[in-house]
Amino acid sequence: MPAQLQLPDSATTPTPTCPSSAFTTTTGPADVAASASAGRSALERRARLTAKLAKLAATGHLAPLARQITTLGGCARPIRLTGHRASVDSATGEVLDHLDSRQLPAGELLVRCGNRRVTRCPACSTVYRYDTYQLIAAGLRGGKTVPTSVAAHPRVFATLTAPGFGPVHNRPDTGRCNCGRIHLDDDPFLGTPLDPERYDYAGAVLWNAHAPALWARFTTHLRREIAKAAGLTQRALREHATLSYAKVAEYQKRGQVHFHAVIRLDGPTGPASEPPAWATTGLLDHAVRAAATRTRVRHAGQPPQPVENAPGSREIGRAGRSVFRFGRQIDVRAIRGTDFTGDGPVTERHVAAYIAKYATKGAETTTGTLDRRLRLLAELATHDITDHARRMIHTAWRLGAQDQHVHLRLRQWAHMLGFRGHFSTRTRRYSTTLAHLRAERAAWQTDRLGHAGDDRAGHSTGLTSGHRQVAGQHGSSDTTLVISHWHYAGTGLLPELAHLSELLAARQQTRTESLHRLRQPEYPGDRAGHSAGQLTGPVRAGAVA
Repeated sequence: MPAQLQLPDSATTPTPTCPSSAFTTTTGPADVAASASAGRSALERRARLTAKLAKLAATGHLAPLARQITTLGGCARPIRLTGHRASVDSATGEVLDHLDSRQLPAGELLVRCGNRRVTRCPACSTVYRYDTYQLIAAGLRGGKTVPTSVAAHPRVFATLTAPGFGPVHNRPDTGRCNCGRIHLDDDPFLGTPLDPERYDYAGAVLWNAHAPALWARFTTHLRREIAKAAGLTQRALREHATLSYAKVAEYQKRGQVHFHAVIRLDGPTGPASEPPAWATTGLLDHAVRAAATRTRVRHAGQPPQPVENAPGSREIGRAGRSVFRFGRQIDVRAIRGTDFTGDGPVTERHVAAYIAKYATKGAETTTGTLDRRLRLLAELATHDITDHARRMIHTAWRLGAQDQHVHLRLRQWAHMLGFRGHFSTRTRRYSTTLAHLRAERAAWQTDRLGHAGDDRAGHSTGLTSGHRQVAGQHGSSDTTLVISHWHYAGTGLLPELAHLSELLAARQQTRTESLHRLRQPEYPGDRAGHSAGQLTGPVRAGAVA
């Protein structure tokens, strides 16, 4: 084991972010010289790292390191662990397999970070997006422990938006914004207020903070509306039908959260039972619209004074409490088997891809804000973000210091513009679970390594979440116990290992592009518009903004 492979604690130090353009000076000769010097330093650094990799290759350590790093799938900041794991036959007490981190090429166990954010780890967020797609699709067409008969149950695709907090730059149906311009898709002005001084920033932040409570109250009203339409009481509804849903939160360009949801009606025992005759798509459509219109959430405490000439986005209830609601634009569409275009019904595959796409996106990818918490407000000066996002973060920080908003923890969630809920949630009976999908993937990988005769088949570097082995090369999963003991050693890789990871990722990307070019003439009908990961949204951005 070479000494240079010991991972230092300094690898956990976060990379400094780019400074804001407001705090940089005009580019001059000195800046050009500094840029040239930085370029030469980068080349020299790459040359040194390549030389270290060449030494590892000469000593025979490079190939095992490459195999271990390949198992990370391109994770940007893997977690390093030290310890051991043993697989024991619970019937005989025989040790079937033993893994010690010191036996691994890097001297530590490297596992994926599992971050769902695109800006934090593209590789892990891609896996999360694929798993979310499979989870949503299984609840629409069956599979993954869900019966295929679920495809005949009533289901709709609903979009619940936020109210307005002031006029913003947008792309209306007429094509021309209220500012007199026609904005392109990548116009940075889209979603920003026409008059920031009159925009209700306090209401916008507080609405985001109450969005999770709004969704929870909406599901309660939805069950009431379904029971009312069926002529049943809420207690009796449980004996006839079950409501299942899967939803994801998406940030609009103006910084407000809205929800996309697949809502389904099943029989009394879930997807395996047939829904009653009165359970139709039309009834579900009516119930969703009625429930969204009735949903209200009240916030205790004296609300901040509304901005002059601001729209009525917040109602004032009894005892001076703010009342929050959904926006007037509610979109509900039946899910059928036709194309996902225009105003027609939507398909199962495209709905699953649409929801999975937003499961990995946060405020940082839509509004250009931050992807990590702020410890001090002064840190905001080191980030290059839009003025609109900066004002929302400042507003959340200021409101978080007021007694009536302490329970909302606005300072902890200022980087998310006040929203503190889960991005992707579902009911227990909607579909399978992410844990089941991960177990299937682990079993497939273990089986593939075993058939390939790889020496890693019995020494998988993955972690087992439970006490019993999910899938193993030796013995039955019902009689094999996994006893593990791990310590957190840090996050990130040594520079030479990070350089090796980049080289492997570039090689894999080149290979994928080459295969795509070879396959494209063979499948002329496979176009980008029909890809599971690319789709046209069911609701135009201008229609729900």
